[in-house]
Amino acid sequence: MVDTKKEQERDELHRAIWAIADELRGAVDGWDFKNYVLGTMFYRYISENLCNYINSGEIDAGNTDFDFAKIPDEDAEEAREGLVEEKGFFILPSELFCNVRANAANDENLNETLERVFRHIEESAKGSEAESDFAGLFDDYDVNSNKLGSTVAKRNEKLVKLLNGVGEMNLGDVKDHSIDAFGDAYEYLMTMYASNAGKSGGEFFTPADVSELLTRLGTVGKTEINKVYDLACGSGSLLLKVEKILGKDAIRNGFYGQEINITTYNLCRINMFLHDVGFDKFNIACEDTLLTPQHWDDETFELIVSNPPYSIKWAGTDNPLLINEPRFSPAGVLAPKSKADMAFIMHSLSWLASNGTAAIVCFPGIMYRGGAEQKIRKYLIDNNYVDTVIQLPQNLFFGVSIATCIIVLKKSKKENKTLFIDASQFFVHEGNKNKLSPENIDAIVTEFAERREVKHFSALINNRIVAENNYNLSVSSYVEAEDTRPKIDIKELNEHIRKIVAHENKLRTEIDKIIAELENETAV
Repeated sequence: MVDTKKEQERDELHRAIWAIADELRGAVDGWDFKNYVLGTMFYRYISENLCNYINSGEIDAGNTDFDFAKIPDEDAEEAREGLVEEKGFFILPSELFCNVRANAANDENLNETLERVFRHIEESAKGSEAESDFAGLFDDYDVNSNKLGSTVAKRNEKLVKLLNGVGEMNLGDVKDHSIDAFGDAYEYLMTMYASNAGKSGGEFFTPADVSELLTRLGTVGKTEINKVYDLACGSGSLLLKVEKILGKDAIRNGFYGQEINITTYNLCRINMFLHDVGFDKFNIACEDTLLTPQHWDDETFELIVSNPPYSIKWAGTDNPLLINEPRFSPAGVLAPKSKADMAFIMHSLSWLASNGTAAIVCFPGIMYRGGAEQKIRKYLIDNNYVDTVIQLPQNLFFGVSIATCIIVLKKSKKENKTLFIDASQFFVHEGNKNKLSPENIDAIVTEFAERREVKHFSALINNRIVAENNYNLSVSSYVEAEDTRPKIDIKELNEHIRKIVAHENKLRTEIDKIIAELENETAV
């Protein structure tokens, strides 16, 4: 049954975001708009989160009239050290979202005020365990940008509208949301951007339906995991989908990811906070995963989900040290310099726990091309690491119209076989994109779990046969596509043609009679 209350709240939230977009239209493009709205939402969230934390403690202690937002900054300072240790950050009462917003319209130096507040929030975490999680979070929130206005007054006018727009969003009590309001707003904004902005949103945002499929594939038969990892985590949507499906308490040691783009890295950390993941529960690194891998000295990961960039260039053979790396050396060859896809797969395999599952979105070409990619496939098949290959429909991703596929890796398989699933026709059309429906996802996951052979849908192939087929992992090589062309009854067709010919002969005879009569009349 559809939860109408949740749906109403979600629609209301989305309308509020559109209202802010209307206010800023013509002044701020999609990319910058997203940064400003998300930054303001984050500022509101951590302000309310801190207030609720403090106020709840005071109320439990019997101080029922206490409100952290109303006490003098001097009194609040006494609690700074303890709060930084517990929450990872500190905000003075005067610098809380609600108080800055209340004074915003009359603050001629609002841009300076916000700049100072953001700096103070980041500085509050310095020297604590949360320092790396808060550093640079507001870097993309430029309060002095000409994009907001040509003068300070015009920029401040836009900033007031931002504060009021986000302040008026019905996000409810931070302790009791009917929907994951902050998180939902984040995902909605990312979808808006990815589908409408000129830049490639697909580089950092995986649609919710694909995220759900990857996560469910990786968690079949599991009720809990040690931790989850995304080697190219973008905005963190895949990591957080695991939390939604398994539950926060089922992920014992937290969320891990690596992202090369600094702006997207900041978005990921903000997304973690907006989904109420504490600073001690996530570890996101900003480095090149292939050249400077992080988390290498950590416990291996029981779940890896990822949608790394397709066919991106990398150092490859230009860096002679890479072939000696434990991640890449087992295959005896490096992925091509122009196509790093297989390098990401080898990295994932290296980071995967012996009882773990990795589900990775791939460019289809890596499944059948020759050369180095074929040699890497040989290594994967000969060592029985490939569990399943799934062909996805085309046009699922923003900025990517081609059909992609998913490779599922495991290190402890029970049989020396690979499952191939053709889900290329499993989609519904929504707007100008295709989408996996809940029924589509259920069907794929069920087949993945049961490992049956279904005509035109799945095939369970002995790895010996895959080897004989030059280690081709293309789904179409093993699952025969259904012939959807209309079937023709030859007998019926022949009878139809016979009747047409007979009719034509009859007409021909009648015409000949008429012509003969006309010729006779002419002769007379």
